[in-house]
Amino acid sequence: MTEPAAPQASPFAHRAYALYWGGRIVSILSFQMLMVAIGWQLYTLTGSALDLGFLGLAQFVPMVALTLVVGHVVDRFDHRAILIACQVGEAAGALALVLGTAMGWLDPIAIYAITALVGAARAFEIPTMVAIIPGLVPRVLVPAATALFTTANQAGTIVGPVLGGLLYTLGPGAVYGTAIGLWCIGASFIFAMRTERVERSSGPVSLASLFGGFQFVRRDRVILGTIALDMCAVFLAGAGALFPVFARDILQTGPWGLGLLRAAPAVGAVAMSLLLARRPLTVPVGQALYGVVAIFGAATVVFALSTNLILSLAALAVLGGADAVSVVIRFSLIQLRTPAEMRGRVSSVNGLFTGTSNYLGDFRAGAMAAAIGAVPAVLIGGAGVFLVLSLWLFLFPQLRRIRSLDEGPEQPHR
Repeated sequence: MTEPAAPQASPFAHRAYALYWGGRIVSILSFQMLMVAIGWQLYTLTGSALDLGFLGLAQFVPMVALTLVVGHVVDRFDHRAILIACQVGEAAGALALVLGTAMGWLDPIAIYAITALVGAARAFEIPTMVAIIPGLVPRVLVPAATALFTTANQAGTIVGPVLGGLLYTLGPGAVYGTAIGLWCIGASFIFAMRTERVERSSGPVSLASLFGGFQFVRRDRVILGTIALDMCAVFLAGAGALFPVFARDILQTGPWGLGLLRAAPAVGAVAMSLLLARRPLTVPVGQALYGVVAIFGAATVVFALSTNLILSLAALAVLGGADAVSVVIRFSLIQLRTPAEMRGRVSSVNGLFTGTSNYLGDFRAGAMAAAIGAVPAVLIGGAGVFLVLSLWLFLFPQLRRIRSLDEGPEQPHR
C-alpha cells in the first residue's frame, strides 16, 4: 500500500513547485474562461449542437498532428521555455478573438481556426506540465505534487467557467481580454521558476526514437490499461460539449448556468484532489481505479436524466471527484514507472489518449445529439462505461492486480 508522505513534507515547500502551481492555475483559469465564451458565442451564432462538437474536433486535430513532435520537444528542450511559449501562444489566440469580435469578422470558421491554434499550444503545454513535476520535488512527493497539479487544474475549472459566464454579460471581449492578462501572469510565474537539471534525450532522431513513447506504453500493460481505460470512459461519457444545450434548452438557464455546469465537476475534483494530497491512497490502486470509473459512468447517467439544476450540479460534482482519483492514479503511475529521458514522449502519448477522449468525445456527443437528442446521447455514453469496465477486467489483468503507485513494472513485458 502507498505510504503517506510525512506531514511536514509539502510540494509547496519547494519554491519552484509553488511558482509552477501558480502558473498552471492561471493558465487553466484562462482556458476555461475562453471555452465558456467561445461555446456560448458559437451556439448563439449557429444554434447547432453539431457545431459545438466541431469545437472539440478543432482542438483534437492539432494535438494528433503534433504528437510525435511534442514528445521529442519535451524530452530535448528546456521545459520553462516551452511553457512560456505555450502561454504566449494561447494569449495570441485570445487576442485574435478580441479583434474578431470587435471588428465583426468572427464567424464559425474563424472560431474553429483560433481554437485550433490554442489547441496546438496546449498540445505542448500539458505534457510539459506533467513531465516537469519530478524535477521540482523529491520522488517521495511526486504523488502529492501530482494531486496538487490536479487541484490546480480543477480550481481553474471551477473559477474559470463561472468568471467567464459572469464576464460574458459585459460581452465576449471582456472574457477574452481578461484571459490575455492571466496568461501573461502565468508566463511570468514560469519565467521566475528554477528547476533541477534532469537527464534529457540527446540521441539522433530516428523512427525508433519518434515512436519510443508508444513502444514503452505498449510494453507496460499497467500504463497502457490505465490511459486506455480513461480514454474510452471519457470518450463515451463526456458531455461537456453539450453543456450549452443542457443549460439553455433543458435546465432553462443562461450563461451563468452554463458556467455553473462547467464548474461543477471541478468542485468535486478539487475536494478529492486535496484529500488525496493529504491522505494518499491506501487501498489497492487497481481496485480503486475500477471503482471510480464505475462511479464516473453512474454520475453521467444521473446527469443525463436530470431536469433539475441542483441535481445536475451534484451529479457533475460526483463525476469530477471520481475523475480526479483516476487522474492522480494515471499521472503518478506514468511519472514513477517511466525513465526521466522518456517522460516527455510518454506524457505526449498520454496526452494523445486523453485528448482523444476529451475532444473526440465532444464531437461524438455533438454528433449524437444532433441525430437523437442531447439526453439520449449522454445517457447512452454513460451506460457504455460499464461495458468498457467489463472488457478491461479481462483485457488488462495486470491493472487489476496492481496495489501501489510506486510498484515497478512487471518483467519481462509481454
